[in-house]
Parts: sequence; C-alpha cells; structure tokens
Amino acid sequence: MLVDSHCHLDFPDFADDMEGVLARAVAAGVTEMVTISTRVHRFDRIRAIAEAHDPVWCSVGTHCHHAAEEPDVDRDMLIRLAAHPKVVAIGEAGLDYHYDFSPRDVQMASFREHIAAARETGLPLVIHAREADDDMARVLEQETAGEGAFPHLLHCFSSGPDLARRSLALGGYVSFSGILTFKKSDEVRAIAADVPLDRLLVETDAPYLAPQPFRGKRCEPAHVAETARVLATVKGVSADEMARITTENFHRLFKKIPA
Repeated sequence: MLVDSHCHLDFPDFADDMEGVLARAVAAGVTEMVTISTRVHRFDRIRAIAEAHDPVWCSVGTHCHHAAEEPDVDRDMLIRLAAHPKVVAIGEAGLDYHYDFSPRDVQMASFREHIAAARETGLPLVIHAREADDDMARVLEQETAGEGAFPHLLHCFSSGPDLARRSLALGGYVSFSGILTFKKSDEVRAIAADVPLDRLLVETDAPYLAPQPFRGKRCEPAHVAETARVLATVKGVSADEMARITTENFHRLFKKIPA
C-alpha cells in the first residue's frame, strides 16, 4: 500500500484521463492521493475532484508563484475553507527565489498567513522551497519560537542538508519525488539517507518530475511506486517495508485522513 502525498490532479494534463489515472494508481497499490491547491481562487476545482473520488483528498492554499495574484488570501479564508471534510492540509505555500514570479516580500507575507492557518487548524503545511534555504529555515524557526509549533512538510525536496536538518529539528517531515531517482541526484539521495525513517514521505508532484524509467513523460500518481522503490534502496529496507513506513508517516502527519 502506497500513498501519493502531493499531486496536481486539477491540472489540464489530466482533464481527459482522470478515470484512467486513478485506475492505474490503484493498480499500482496507491490507495490515497492528495491533490494540492496552488490557487485559492480555483479551489472549487480541487474540492470537486476530491469530493468525486474516494481515494483523493486535497489541500487549500496559494503557491508562492501566485502570491501576488491572490493578495486577499489570509489565514481566516484558509481556515474557513479548510473546514471541508476532504481538506487535509494547508498549502502549498512557501518561497521560490529561482523564478521570483511574485515579489519576495509578497511571498513571505503569504507564507506567514499559511503558517498561521496551519497552526490554528492543526493541518500540515505543505511547503515549497526553492533556492531560499536560509530564509525558509529562519522563518520556520522564528515562527515556532514566537507563536508555537505547527506541522509541516518540505515537499519535493531538492534543497540542501541544512534546511532538512533545521526543519526536522522542529518536527517537520520531508517528502521525496521522482527527483530522487535521477542519475545526477546524488546529493538528494545522500540527504534522504540521513532523514529518520519516521519522517519520510513520497510523492509525485504529478504531472511533473516523472521518475526513472518514465522521465520525460507525464507523471501520474502510479509512478510514486518507483520513487518509493529507490528510497527503499537508499535506506536499506525492502520496497514493502518502505511502503508501510511512508504510509504510516503519511497518516501520522495528515491526521484528518482516516487510517
């Protein structure tokens, strides 16, 4: 049994193949998926997919790329929308200094609103971090010291070891995507080797980042099995054991989903 802790089933890539995507996921042993919000003002689409399919859950949040497009999204709005029974996480939100599609101060302000919503609801905050390790770690530590701890997940991890270490020290979890399987991802695999077994998750970030041997093709939730297989090798456990571990971790973090 596997779970895909992060995919984007509302993206156009899946519009004409939703039933096939879900059937292949189930056939691959993927029993649950979380489709992740990137724009709160399009949340209705996310929610409808989760409502229509039992294995699918969802989050609510504004991706840092779109923070400038949705300046009205605040903690109160997020908390209200998160009351829906199929909403199991806040985000994704965070800091992306690679593209800077939104000004950095706007990204930061939005991120802090999402942190407040995660703390208030007790739902995990799904975090996007790219080329912003120092600021990300600093904010996580400041927020925890100032207002209290909140559950969080560094998704699609491709940052440096210091961010992983500092997040883990705050009780965070780390999720690995198909990037883990790429030939040039030795550093990511080295970091994964150091993450405690009880803090690991797997994901696809579908439709992006298909793992080997699907690289270059559209990624979908069924492919999480390949990432889990490589993670098992990195950690020196069997594929079945890694599936069990990551599924248990998933349910420990995403507490709103019945185990």
